Amino acid sequence: MHPLTRATPASTPLGPDLRPKALPRQGRAQETYERILGVAADLLGEVGIERLSTNLVCERAGLTPPALYRYFPNKYALLHAMGERLMAVQNQLLQAWATPETMAQPRAKLEASVLGLFVQTLELTQAAPAGVWITRALRAVPALQAVRIGSHRHVTALIEAAFMAAHPRVDRAEVRVFARLAIESAYASQEMLFDDPELDPMMVGRMLAAMVAGEAFRLRRRVPGGGR
Repeated sequence: MHPLTRATPASTPLGPDLRPKALPRQGRAQETYERILGVAADLLGEVGIERLSTNLVCERAGLTPPALYRYFPNKYALLHAMGERLMAVQNQLLQAWATPETMAQPRAKLEASVLGLFVQTLELTQAAPAGVWITRALRAVPALQAVRIGSHRHVTALIEAAFMAAHPRVDRAEVRVFARLAIESAYASQEMLFDDPELDPMMVGRMLAAMVAGEAFRLRRRVPGGGR
């Protein structure tokens, strides 16, 4: 099971049920499940979060409401499933990046690698079906925030582990805060670009990378021989 799935509750105390009622086990059921999510993503990109509804998804997918409700009890369960998928794909990029070798790089190379990761994540999100709207939903809809927070905690732990493996004498608590701030700053920068497309993505990415690499080397300099 993906760590993000374990970190995300099925529902919130006052929120909607987010647990799929059933998971597809055979070819036709899997096709229906994927069609529902594909149509929901298309509609989310067309009409936005508020206007998305299970009725619209059924109409566009050519399904009856019972066929959809077999898998998803409400539109928030649809958004939840789409959010988990997007976060999982983004996390794959970061998991490949977050290695001790990355954290041991000279400052200029670390800065360049942070920029590369930011650009890759931005491009992946923009290319994903309704990726921009899913990102907004994970921030705006209270019932979905656990998906975003669980994902960010997961990748924070990956960065922390890689950094500590490369620099075992650095204070772990500081590394954990650094990693979480880097993740939150990267996603906030991505959302800022979605909201204000007049901004230059490369300029934003370069400034973000400089800040992240600068803080990484501040931590490294506190250990003899740790900074270059």
